[in-house]
Amino acid sequence: MSFRDAVALVTGAGSGIGRGVALELARRGAIVVCADVNAATAEATANDARVAGGRASAAALDVGDRAAFFELVETIVRSNGRLDYLFNNAGIAVGGDVRDIAHEQWKRIVDVNLWGVIHGVEAAYPRMAERGSGHIVNTASVAGLVPFTTMTPYSMTKHAVVGLSLSLRAEAAALGVKVSALCPAFIETGIFAAAHLARTDKDEAMKGLLIQKPVPLDVAVRKILAGVERNKALIVFPLYAHVLWWLQRLHSTALQPLMRSMMAKVRSLRT
Repeated sequence: MSFRDAVALVTGAGSGIGRGVALELARRGAIVVCADVNAATAEATANDARVAGGRASAAALDVGDRAAFFELVETIVRSNGRLDYLFNNAGIAVGGDVRDIAHEQWKRIVDVNLWGVIHGVEAAYPRMAERGSGHIVNTASVAGLVPFTTMTPYSMTKHAVVGLSLSLRAEAAALGVKVSALCPAFIETGIFAAAHLARTDKDEAMKGLLIQKPVPLDVAVRKILAGVERNKALIVFPLYAHVLWWLQRLHSTALQPLMRSMMAKVRSLRT
C-alpha cells in the first residue's frame, strides 16, 4: 500500500529498470509520469500501464537538460499538488580501455548519469522539502561501491551518485525527505546491450564481464521497491553484489585480481 495514490516521476522509463519500476508502481496504484529521452518508448510504457488499469502519462525528457527537468517537475506539482517519488533512473554505459575512450564519451556519460541526477535533485528536492515529505531514489550500481575496471567512466559516475545520495540523505532527513541509492549488479535490461565499449568487440567482452547470471527484471523491480518501502540508504542485490562490496570494504585491493582479469579479457579483444 506504500505507493497507492502516490505521485511518482520515473526517468529512463522507456526501457529496462525504469520501465519495470514505472509499470509496477502503476500496478500498485501510483500516479506515474513515465519520462524518457525517447518519447515513443515513454508513451509505450505509459500506455501499457493504462491498459493494465493503472494511471500513467508520458513525457519526453533529456535529463541532461536542466530547464526541461525543472519544467516537468513544476508541471507535475501543478497538476497533482505534489511529487512524492522521483526515480532518477536514466543512464548510459561507456567503457573499454581508458586510453581509447573519446572525450565526447566522457562528457556524455557525465551529462546523463551524473548531471541528470543532479538536475532531478535540484528540481524535486526543494519541492519535497517544502511539503516535508518525499523520496528520491537515485539509480547507481554495484559499480558505484566497488572498482569496475573495463567500465571506468560508468563506475566513476555511479560512485558520484552514491556519494551524492548518502550525503543528501543525511541532510534531507531533518526536512522529511528520504533519499536512497540503488546499487544492483547485472540486471536483465538493455543498458549494456546499448553500451559503448571503445575499440572492443562488445558482445565478446560482455561474456567475460558477466560474473553471474543477470537478475530477471521482475525480480529486480520487487527488490527495488521493497528497499524503497524500507527506506534503505543503499539497495544492494543480489548476494554476490553484497560479497563484492564486503570484500572491497574489507581490503581496498581485495578485488584487484578479478579486475585485472576482466581488463585482460577486454584488452584481448581490443581492435
